[in-house]
Amino acid sequence: MSLFVLVVTVSASLAVGANELSAGQVWTGFWQRDGSQESVIVWDLRVPRTVAGVAVGAALGVAGASIQALTRNPLADSGILGVNAGAGFAVTLGAGFFGLSGITGYVWFAFVGAAAATVLVYLIGAAGRGTAPPVTLVLAGVALGAVLNGFSTFLTLIDPETFRSVRAWGLGSIARTSLDDTVAVAPFLVVGLLIALVVSGSLNSMALGDDLAVSLGAKVLRTRVLGVLAVTLLAGGATALTGGIAFVGLMVPHVVRWFVGPDQRWITVHCALAGPVLVLAADTLGRVIARPGEIEVAVLTAVIGAPVLIALVRRRKVSGL
Repeated sequence: MSLFVLVVTVSASLAVGANELSAGQVWTGFWQRDGSQESVIVWDLRVPRTVAGVAVGAALGVAGASIQALTRNPLADSGILGVNAGAGFAVTLGAGFFGLSGITGYVWFAFVGAAAATVLVYLIGAAGRGTAPPVTLVLAGVALGAVLNGFSTFLTLIDPETFRSVRAWGLGSIARTSLDDTVAVAPFLVVGLLIALVVSGSLNSMALGDDLAVSLGAKVLRTRVLGVLAVTLLAGGATALTGGIAFVGLMVPHVVRWFVGPDQRWITVHCALAGPVLVLAADTLGRVIARPGEIEVAVLTAVIGAPVLIALVRRRKVSGL
């Protein structure tokens, strides 16, 4: 079912845009790269953003599922826990002090920032307790994210010319990505997805608590380290590619959990399919409702995600892990 819906949203992403093309023109432009107007629109404008939407959606969906399982926190995702803000702040520093521009320059700083934010949030949440309660993690993540976003905004305001590219990147859009950008980040996302799949079985045991997980043979420390590495690669790579896109990692795992149950292995697989559905649907909707312009995908995911978050809070039984 998830695969079928993904095929539909990919088709819609290729077919819908500011330049109105019939289904026949889209089909011809896709299969005949002959320099015609249809071919240029499909291959230069729509295919790159569709591929980026699939890659980023899968990365953010799986990152959200992994971080929820790792922290046993149903309200966790890379945005709420400050991971995206850490990646964004590191990219801002790289652009301002090292003159970085483009995805290949951003990506390593994004990884370092994402990893540092993940560790820092956990240390803040666990300070004086040994373990970090779920609510404390959320509060620490929101606070750290606000601070890092504030510093990033401050830097871009005091020197607008230097940080012009960062401001455009930070809007959270897949419209400006090229196939080369996505290819540059793809190896990191693929490795992150594979690691998340490998540890998904152990995360099922960890949902019962660390002590019981150890008694069942799970290697808790290794699972946590690999899980954090997967989240860093996925969230850092996605943020480097498109800027911050909120609510995908929070909403998608919950929706998937309604249909496939609590098994983290199935959740991970279906999040890799359902995440792109949300991103591409939001991107396509943004092209339709603001034609001939468009609304950035991050704005639409937030508009869709906020009501879903309210529903999750009200339906305790569904949103629990």
